[in-house]
Amino acid sequence: MQNFFEAFYHLQGWMDLLTLVVMEIVLGIDNIIFIAIVTGYLSSKSEQKSARFLGLTFALVFRIGLLFTLSFIAHLENGIFNIGHYPITGRGIVLFLGGLFLIIKTTNEIWHKFKIAEKEEKSSTQKISLVQAILQIILIDIVFSVDSIITAVGLTDHVAIMIVAVIISMIVMLVFAPHVSSFIEKYPTLKMLALVFLVVIGLNLVLEALESAKAIHIPEYVDVKIYSYVAFAFALLVELLNIRLHHVKTKKGRS
Repeated sequence: MQNFFEAFYHLQGWMDLLTLVVMEIVLGIDNIIFIAIVTGYLSSKSEQKSARFLGLTFALVFRIGLLFTLSFIAHLENGIFNIGHYPITGRGIVLFLGGLFLIIKTTNEIWHKFKIAEKEEKSSTQKISLVQAILQIILIDIVFSVDSIITAVGLTDHVAIMIVAVIISMIVMLVFAPHVSSFIEKYPTLKMLALVFLVVIGLNLVLEALESAKAIHIPEYVDVKIYSYVAFAFALLVELLNIRLHHVKTKKGRS
């Protein structure tokens, strides 16, 4: 047990922990948005709270389990079989299937919103069960977990630091997820923006999978994820300014 926590006896260990926590939180933004979208399909606030807690708890257990099988994680980047000249890895399969799931699910929700708008119906939300919500949260977190853990392994070789970083990031998700959900549900345009962002994240995962199979080549200086986050942050800023402007005009009209 003493050796397990040995990394925290040095300043470098705490610096690695801080770096990992920040990385996990940044990489968890898309996860928080996905949770906000999925829990929005549930009928009551209590079900939404349960889905967030149970989904993230099971996901946390899974991530910690993965961290104790680092040799297995390392093998995920090795080729399992080939399709023609393209090597297929375990990581590539997870990313590809996860990306397809995100693209199909969010595209279907966007299409559903347009169909509702055409019919001029009041309710635009497709209700799902609590179990379905929890399973979807766990599924997409597994996809994000594999990628973030492989990245974490490249930053430090101390399992204790990775476990603490994962726990802290999950606590942050639990704290902020309900606020993000409420904010997105309050403003329909933000929900549409979030859905489009998830489609982009899904495309990024598919691109990563294709790159791991050497089907495409993305230059090292091109970080698709960073470009996506910057574009989303800019679009979010513009939308928040529009919301603020609308509130100012509404307030002025009432006075």
